[in-house]
Formats: sequence, C-alpha cells, structure tokens
Amino acid sequence: MDVKRKDIHNSDIPVLCQACEARHKGVCGALSASQLINLNKQAIRKRVEPGTELIGETRQADSYSNIISGVVKLTKMMADGRQQIVGLQFAPDFLGRPFRSESGIAADAATEVNVCSFPKTMLDKMIRDTPELEHRLLEQTLKELDEARDWMLTLGRKTAQEKVASFLYLIATHINPELETGANAGPVSFELPLTRSDIADFLGLTIETVSRQMTKLRKDEVILIHHNRHVEVPDLAHLAERASH
Repeated sequence: MDVKRKDIHNSDIPVLCQACEARHKGVCGALSASQLINLNKQAIRKRVEPGTELIGETRQADSYSNIISGVVKLTKMMADGRQQIVGLQFAPDFLGRPFRSESGIAADAATEVNVCSFPKTMLDKMIRDTPELEHRLLEQTLKELDEARDWMLTLGRKTAQEKVASFLYLIATHINPELETGANAGPVSFELPLTRSDIADFLGLTIETVSRQMTKLRKDEVILIHHNRHVEVPDLAHLAERASH
C-alpha cells in the first residue's frame, strides 16, 4: 500500500487535518500523526473578512497560519506612507516568517479568508525537531522567490496587456490549485480578489489602463466578465499566450 495514501487515512490524524489542503500539499504534510494531534489541540480555525489584517509589517508575530481558502494580499509601506502590493498568497500557503521576530511585510485578507493559526513557539520547536518540516518551509520560500522573480520580469518588461493577462493567469491557476494547465485545460471561472485600484497598484498601471486592457481582452473573447468581478476564461492556453506576447 502506498505510504502516503495510508497516512492520509490514518485514524490517528485529526479529522480536520485529514480534509485540509495544507495537510496534503502544505507544510503540515511533513508532520507525523502525533505532531498533528498536538498542533491541532492549540490550532484555531477562523474566517476573516476582506480587509482584515493578518500580519502587521512591524508587529512581532506570536503565531503562524496556513491559508485554507481565499486570497491574502502582501503589502509594503514606504516611509512617506505610500503602500505597494508586493505579492499574493493562496491556499495552502504558509503565513509567517520563521526564524524572524518580525515579518517585514503586512498581510491582509483580499477576499474572505479561512486560516488555521497556531502558536509560533510550538511550530518553531517542531521545525527544530523535524528536518522534513524545515525542508517544506524552504521549498515554499524558494517557490515564492521564483514567483517574485517571474513577477519582476512581468513588471519590468511586459506590455500593459501582457501585465493584465499575466495577472488574470496568476489568479486563474492559483485560485484553482487542482487545475490542469496543459493543452487540455477546460474553462476556468473565478472572482477577482482585488479591486481595479489594487490591480493597478500591483501591476504599476493606472486604473484606466487596467480597465481598458480588461475590455480589450473581453472584446477579443479571451475572457468573459460578469457583474464586474466574476471572470470566465474559456481557454486558459489562449490567456497564457496573451500573457507572454
């Protein structure tokens, strides 16, 4: 029997953990059944409304969280008060910066978000005791670094239309983690997690330019837009082409 499959259905694992994406694909997948039981005893599941602060930029963090559902917006504040969106996080990403007392960025719920939070001191001990957990966290850090470098290319070299298409492709593929992104990918639909203003901020464009490019993509039937925020992508490969040239 496949060890991973057997472990997923292990009756010793807390019921909430068995069905959790972070358990199967996130950092908690590195923990044993006994560690999950101990973590589950102190974990708090909560739903937060859009705009709620999850991590303060300069505030000392006393907990970490797994994103169970929803989209989290990462921002950085300049000395003069100006703010820049520097990234987005999705389920089952890990929220927090192990080995540091402060995050260095702020994290706010862009949509309604469900998180599973647990004490920082408890997980820090598990990191020290479990090399596989440290390895998972390193993997996520490297993944975020690669995505940040890709986004630097988007912001520095792509046209306005390519930027907007890249943003929509990012949301489509991350909000649907089970999505097949190859040639056989079917239609995809999602709610935009950011306002037009936030999208403009994230892409370094004006709101008018974002709206203009969304309209062009809609007229070219690359996307369909309903009620201003609901987006349908009939052919994901077509959107990917617009994002790259």
